[in-house]
Amino acid sequence: MIYSRIIGTGRYLPEKVLTNADLETMLDTTDEWIRSRSGIERRHVVSDGEGTTDLCEKAARAALEAAGIEPGELDMIVVGTTTPDQVFPNAGVLLQARLGIHGCPAFSIEAACTGFIYALAVADKFVQTGSARTVLVVGAEAITRMIDWTDRSTAVLFGDGAGAVVLRADATPGVVSTHLHADGQYKDLLYFPTGVGLGMEPVGGDNSIQMKGNEVFKVAVNTLGRIVDETLEANGLEKRDIDWLIPHQANIRIIQATAKKLEMPMERVIMTVQDHGNTSAASVPMALDVAVRDGRIKRGDLLLLEAFGGGFTWGSALVRW
Repeated sequence: MIYSRIIGTGRYLPEKVLTNADLETMLDTTDEWIRSRSGIERRHVVSDGEGTTDLCEKAARAALEAAGIEPGELDMIVVGTTTPDQVFPNAGVLLQARLGIHGCPAFSIEAACTGFIYALAVADKFVQTGSARTVLVVGAEAITRMIDWTDRSTAVLFGDGAGAVVLRADATPGVVSTHLHADGQYKDLLYFPTGVGLGMEPVGGDNSIQMKGNEVFKVAVNTLGRIVDETLEANGLEKRDIDWLIPHQANIRIIQATAKKLEMPMERVIMTVQDHGNTSAASVPMALDVAVRDGRIKRGDLLLLEAFGGGFTWGSALVRW
């Protein structure tokens, strides 16, 4: 049996930092209001001329260096993003060109905040079938390009960044299992209104991220609770068997609710929302990289990665580090 194992992680955040104090000068909001509702203290924002491919490349190179491999060893590239630089070529192909490699399949997946989990699941299946041996998986967003900076209900929540992992075929399980879901009946609770097919309009006002926060919170908490149970049951595990929870960094209250469902103390939850904000598809791989590099996650630890995003989409990955 062939399995995939994560052999390297990386992340990149734009240099520009926007703090809650900065937002107080731009919006009718306060640091206390933002922290109490989201847990966010600061977020990184792309500068003029900086795009998702730039973020992808820097995170990817960090992951490749950590894995000790060269770009030419990659058999496939999968990118999860909702904010590609261009409609086509896709984000994976643009990243492939930046890395200077040729011929291997490269593509992107759009599943909102669950994009990295979806991409990881697809890459894992390619490795398991023997179709690829070494795969680069990236979650990246320049999502602040999609927000209305006059709307305090959404402008305070989001940030930009990229996280990456390198998967390699192995005889023992690294990615133990993945679980993906979606339900389009909730499409009007969290969405961006336009696209090429409908005709793009300038971002701002009604043409920006639209979110019914209370409804999203309720569905997210219930859904993530169910996928915790699904993941444990599928692998014959108890809650106590999980060493670390690495959740989508959307909102501290959703993270706390998921940790409570898992009966896990917050000390065993990787939290970066305070520093990064909601970076959509980038949040899980960036949080993973933070905890790997600071030494909290050690070889042999069992990790539960999970995310929830517009669509709605949701998913989890059980990973043996």
